[in-house]
Amino acid sequence: MKSINKSVITAFIVALFGVNMSVSQEIIEDVVDASKKQRDTTKTSGRQKVDGVAAVVGDFVVLDSDIDKEYIQLQARGVSIKQISRCQLFGKLLEDKLYAHHAIQDSIVVNELEVRSNIEQQINAFLEQKGGSMTELLEFYNKDSEQSLREEMFEINKNAKLAGDMQRKIIEEVEVTPEEVREYYNSIPKDSLPIFGTELKVAQIVVIPEVSEEAKQEVIDRLKGYKADVVENGASFTTKAVFYSDDTAARAKGGMYTLNRKRPQMVKEFRDVAFSLLEGEISDPFETDFGFHIILLEKIRGQEYDVRHILLRPEITDASVLAAKEKITKVKERIESGDLKFADAAREFSDEEETKFEGGQLINPYTQDSSLELTKMDPELYGQIQDLKEDEISLVLQDQDRVNPIKFKILTVTDRTEDHQANFARDYLKIKDLALQEKQFKAIQKWQEEKIFDTYVKIDDDYKGCEFESNWLKNEKE
Repeated sequence: MKSINKSVITAFIVALFGVNMSVSQEIIEDVVDASKKQRDTTKTSGRQKVDGVAAVVGDFVVLDSDIDKEYIQLQARGVSIKQISRCQLFGKLLEDKLYAHHAIQDSIVVNELEVRSNIEQQINAFLEQKGGSMTELLEFYNKDSEQSLREEMFEINKNAKLAGDMQRKIIEEVEVTPEEVREYYNSIPKDSLPIFGTELKVAQIVVIPEVSEEAKQEVIDRLKGYKADVVENGASFTTKAVFYSDDTAARAKGGMYTLNRKRPQMVKEFRDVAFSLLEGEISDPFETDFGFHIILLEKIRGQEYDVRHILLRPEITDASVLAAKEKITKVKERIESGDLKFADAAREFSDEEETKFEGGQLINPYTQDSSLELTKMDPELYGQIQDLKEDEISLVLQDQDRVNPIKFKILTVTDRTEDHQANFARDYLKIKDLALQEKQFKAIQKWQEEKIFDTYVKIDDDYKGCEFESNWLKNEKE
């Protein structure tokens, strides 16, 4: 099972520690006494420096304290640190700096507003999970002010984004051919083929309550009123976004988003309007799947547009909700009576464009096929279908998503495959993913080997005893 284990280990290393490979370096020759030379350099309790330079990678410096901060970051994310050694974290930092250094060399640019937005989410998530205050958060990070905490988190997040973008750039054009997938599969000993868990194919029919034209016109008129108040009376667009917008994600930021012409972020209708405005101009109300918007274009910075928007969702009446529930109930009754097949009913009556033309069949977003692995299934979906027999139909379920505050659906299991050993024909897409992971791993390895002579690296004498996944001390071992 060598190949499969390698892929699993690779995924773990990339996700948690980064991928450690061989990079050339110099060793910082510190003046140390004889007793210091004899001690175990993988331990840190006896280190005498308060906060010395542990390494230099390109334009980046790794401090002793940076390793402590890595432990804190892992703990903040709920990761157990019991099995993670200081040397492993040091190796991860070396990797991060190598990627970040070359990201800058390759002119990869990080969106600072996006980084700061992520920091807000991290802080809010921490406070919510721990149920604590900002004071407790500062104590956890050993910071004396909120400003210093935010500055440190900004640097950590910015460098992590640079490193991630660099890795993505390395593998963005890596693909595998069908022949490579077959060769990968054939390289696995038959008795070591992976076992894939139970898989289900699930179909659904969705009915969404209709929004009346009167309700649409009401929010259009409200948005026109907001615009007029800003343009004619000097009212604050930001304040109105905070108080009235239905976009909860951006509301706290006054409806702020930064769009980039080269990196589509919002739906097409939103981008088209935003990119058509002049600085300081406010759009007329327009519609997307999310509701009705007005946009204020604040600033154009090259390819980036700083915009604020207000979103209003038309009200859904009780009568409309009742009509939708009655419609899907009748559809369910017709299927159960044998008058309609589920797939035909989905094509005819479902309001979900993504699934209706496939007979309501749900698509796995990771593999792009219709098989859903039971152990990786969304917990809510699992709860809705776990007791269904094949071709049995669920009760009428009320649900919601980021576009629709209320919708009704019925589900059915169209096929079930129990735990089984990998089969090339049946599990081609999963095997392809494993083959792609291995090829990506090799691409990263090759990239790092090519950067050996491009990267200036110094490792402090204190860390020579570390057993790195990558051979950072190559010169000494040769």
